[in-house]
Amino acid sequence: MTERLNRIGWNEGLAALSIVVATAVILLAMGRTPICECGTIKLWHGVVVSSENSQHLSDWYSPSHLIHGFLFFFAGWLVLRRASFGTRLILALAVECAWEIAENTDAVIQRYREATIALDYYGDSVLNSVADIGFMVLGFWLASRLPIWLTVAIAVGLEIFVGWMIRDNLTLNVLMLLWPLDAVKAWQGGA
Repeated sequence: MTERLNRIGWNEGLAALSIVVATAVILLAMGRTPICECGTIKLWHGVVVSSENSQHLSDWYSPSHLIHGFLFFFAGWLVLRRASFGTRLILALAVECAWEIAENTDAVIQRYREATIALDYYGDSVLNSVADIGFMVLGFWLASRLPIWLTVAIAVGLEIFVGWMIRDNLTLNVLMLLWPLDAVKAWQGGA
């Protein structure tokens, strides 16, 4: 599955950049804060239960976005084998950006508060959303370069490590958003 021609042309690069800029503009128009209301920009913020979670460049949820890139690369390879790397990346960006917009709607924020342990979650900063998109692109690129077994091992390793560290990860996040289980919520709340 390693793709040799994982380059994008100028037009594809411009389209990709335009999608990300449009997403940032939409998030700002939705009332999302540009950066953390604390007034600082951190490379890493590791306290999940805090007002600064999902406000900085990276946090415990950044690995989930890296895994999004792995999954989108695999889906593109599976469904769009004849499409160029750039075309598949643009489609992956469109999906990731749509998720970042949806994730920051009042309805989804409220769903997180009701169904997960994220009681004080009030959405991502625009900076965090754009950084999350960047992690997805990195994951997509890595999946194009690494052997399948290594990509899968990294994804599983990240899920286990993040799950162990904060009792949450991509798998649990999706589960609790779509089909919340009281037992999982209780276990997560015991951290």
